[in-house]
Amino acid sequence: MNRKILRLALPNILSNISIPLLSMVDLAIVGRLGNESYIGALAVAGVIFNLVYWNFGFLRMGTTGFTAQSFGSRNLRECVDILQRALLIGLIVAVLIIALQRPIALLAFLLIETGDTTKELALQYFYIRIWAAPCNLLLYGFNGWFFGMQNARFPMYITILINVLNILFSLFFVFYLQMDIRGVAYGTLCAQYCGLLMAIILWFRFYGKLAKYFSLQRIFIKGKLIQFFKVNVDIFLRSLCLIVVFSSFTIFSSQFGDTILAVNTLLIQFFYLFSYIMDGFAFAAESLVGKYIGAKNKNLLISTIRHIFKWGWILTGIGTIIYLIFDVGILRLLTTNQEIIAACKPYMIWIYFVPIFGFAAFLWDGIYVGATASKAMRNAIFIATAAYFFVNFTLQQFMGNGALWLSLLLFLLLRGIGMKFFAPKAILKKIEDKE
Repeated sequence: MNRKILRLALPNILSNISIPLLSMVDLAIVGRLGNESYIGALAVAGVIFNLVYWNFGFLRMGTTGFTAQSFGSRNLRECVDILQRALLIGLIVAVLIIALQRPIALLAFLLIETGDTTKELALQYFYIRIWAAPCNLLLYGFNGWFFGMQNARFPMYITILINVLNILFSLFFVFYLQMDIRGVAYGTLCAQYCGLLMAIILWFRFYGKLAKYFSLQRIFIKGKLIQFFKVNVDIFLRSLCLIVVFSSFTIFSSQFGDTILAVNTLLIQFFYLFSYIMDGFAFAAESLVGKYIGAKNKNLLISTIRHIFKWGWILTGIGTIIYLIFDVGILRLLTTNQEIIAACKPYMIWIYFVPIFGFAAFLWDGIYVGATASKAMRNAIFIATAAYFFVNFTLQQFMGNGALWLSLLLFLLLRGIGMKFFAPKAILKKIEDKE
């Protein structure tokens, strides 16, 4: 079982690590254009795209769960039907995003305050990169399907290819063609289309024999389509709660002044760093849990959950020790500003608890997605989100920024506890229903 988990988890971890590296390279490129407005514009545009695309992450997660269950039950025709549904929905959403690009930009800049120069540069970037929407959303479908088919290597190959080409294209457009921030946008656009092309080639090269199951009529089977939408709506609401919590964390941080905003922006990177590792095992859980639910194998399902959590505890212990020993060293990699580093130290204690409080939420997310137990996952995050806001507003006048960090840790902890509480009915009931 450990070998199966690592075979799926390690490629995902490598993919996750490549994403922040890409962002750093993009920042390094625009940081050499001689105007700080380029950096601000890239950051603002990045926030807009995160808000747009993060909401549609359900296309990846929902596809993984349904595909893994169909794969486990050896229903290859249904596997293809799920891919077709995901790609069709992704394409429809992408067309709507492109059609509504101007209202999206207008709304975004009503919420985000920035200077005129930064706004103009961010819009240049936005109106170019928005044309990559079909690639992003179709790749959600392809990658989710690959995960469901127990194949974590193809999403890794695609992600690494996109990131490498993004760097090369951006360097070419920016420094050779002198296209400034537009060059970074065109670099991302070209890399995304190359990634989509690679996904299509890989599918036909290794799964082409399943093409005989393509059928537009089967996409619209009423019961299956309704089930697909129900699960994906729940996952959408779950993702929306995550966006609200982490966006409000930044907004609440800014209310304490620029120094605390900078402090929290740096410290939240410790959370993201840990999440890149745990997400790899959460993705492995999605694939294996879905497979064993589809195969109606209760013993292997329980074994998978136990082994996933064993790895979770091991990595939590390692992560906590690393943060305790190298906390300031990690900060120095993120900034050279000694005043900000000194301002971080009173709040570092909260970071030490991030792995302990957060690992269960990541792993249970993967288990629930694989089981397509979206209703219980949605309910758990609703409870955790309400607690986050209640505790923050109640204790902020007494604890200041500490109340914000306590609220975030409580949000993570309650998600994990809530999903564990719902698990007997939400997860194991899936096996009983199939029987």
